[in-house]
Amino acid sequence: MKKHGILNRDIARVLASLGHTDQIVIADCGLPVPPGVECIDLSIKLGVPSFLDVLTELLMDMEVEAFILAEEIKTENSYINQIFSRQEIPTYYLPHEKLKQETSKAKVIIRTGESTPYANVILRAGVIF
Repeated sequence: MKKHGILNRDIARVLASLGHTDQIVIADCGLPVPPGVECIDLSIKLGVPSFLDVLTELLMDMEVEAFILAEEIKTENSYINQIFSRQEIPTYYLPHEKLKQETSKAKVIIRTGESTPYANVILRAGVIF
């Protein structure tokens, strides 16, 4: 049994298979999942697990070179937006409709129980060397 890191076997599998520039999504409970994109649904009830809980754990186990967020998060979810503004990782913004289109390129969408507006992020994999 794993002693450290992500315990969820599906998330651990996806992280182990990522290459440079591959994308994964951490999503609120309302983001649509495009056909053909794997969804790992962690939601139990509204708010559980939270977007922040899942993001925090993934950032400890994944090399991320960029965040991609919806433009609307700047005005509609300042709490989540502030979390990204404190990161040293470059952050890019797209209109929400374009962000939803971009999720079709993701290896996986990890669905949380988050129910605050626009709490979705695309994580672009970096390299550790």
